[in-house]
Amino acid sequence: MKKLFVILILFSVPCLSIAQEDDGIGIKAGLNYGSNGDLSENGQTIIDNPDANFGYHLGLFGKINLGSFYVRPELSYTVLNSEYDRTALEVKKLDAPVLLGYMIFDPVHVFIGPSFQYILDTDLENIDFKDVQEDFSIGLQIGVGVNLGNVGIDVRYERGLTDSEAEFSNLGDLGTLDTRPQQLILALSIKL
Repeated sequence: MKKLFVILILFSVPCLSIAQEDDGIGIKAGLNYGSNGDLSENGQTIIDNPDANFGYHLGLFGKINLGSFYVRPELSYTVLNSEYDRTALEVKKLDAPVLLGYMIFDPVHVFIGPSFQYILDTDLENIDFKDVQEDFSIGLQIGVGVNLGNVGIDVRYERGLTDSEAEFSNLGDLGTLDTRPQQLILALSIKL
């Protein structure tokens, strides 16, 4: 899976170069609101609906126009926050969505695509993690956006699709934490 992520990154760089010649490249940043999955201990789910919190993301994008359609590869550093019974979880990851979009009418567009994710760090207060079983995962993003000149605003929904759990031990008990995100993303992008 790590090799696939590296190949995706290497694929994205030429796409960004092509996009610069065709439609452009840019920067993006925004807020995330969501949560991760269940917290289990000794095989029993102890918290199944963690409290959602705000996080953030920042990154780069490229856009390749194909008539009414477009392809938009992105690379973002993302921080997600959840709360499990007053215990904060922070997940830091790299996201590489590859979105296929369609211009409904100028300036409104819709898009969908896979998001390739690599977890950099997982931190749950007062818990020592042993291992993240799968630090590479795949999610799905779907959304709508508006472009006003070089400035764009979009709203997306993201859901992790592949299993991604972190194991931890706390006072001798073995537990797992589902690190798949489920979130709403508000992004501001500026084409350079």
